[in-house]
Amino acid sequence: MRFRVIASVLLAAVVSVLPIAAQQGQTQAPLRRPDIHWVPTPPAVVDAMLKLADVKPTDVVYDLGCGDGIIVTTAAQKYGARAVGIDIDPQRVKEATERAQKMGVSDKVAIRQGDLFEADIKEATVVTLYLLQSLNMKLMPKLQKELKPGTRVVSQSFSMGEAWPPEKTIDVDGRNVYLWTIK
Repeated sequence: MRFRVIASVLLAAVVSVLPIAAQQGQTQAPLRRPDIHWVPTPPAVVDAMLKLADVKPTDVVYDLGCGDGIIVTTAAQKYGARAVGIDIDPQRVKEATERAQKMGVSDKVAIRQGDLFEADIKEATVVTLYLLQSLNMKLMPKLQKELKPGTRVVSQSFSMGEAWPPEKTIDVDGRNVYLWTIK
């Protein structure tokens, strides 16, 4: 009986602290297991993706599966764009947030923990991806439905298959970078 009382008190204490931890910006538990293992994007590929997408200061760049935030922070720092990074992994969200702070672009970059298949992406004028082809293809209907005409989509290494051929493909150090424009 004494054990149950102590366990109940401890559980109540933990439950009461969780909302406070969340308010203080602590990372949350994963929403679900990530679809793929994170692999960093090399800086040369980041630059090529943003250049191919013709990013300008008026753009809003969304990186779906932002990892450590290198694409969104580079878009803000080098091109003056506003940027939003979305990742399901709380560790990647923490790293991306820290990168934005370290690079001094926190005023232009928002990092969100979320599921890229459920995220609101309507504001984007550029979307960047480094996902598997199967995930790109799963995401394709969302991109085509929710993004405004003229929005550019760039993907590193993986295309959308034959269902949506890219308008342009470039090679960067042995990696393909693909470009599509929403019609």
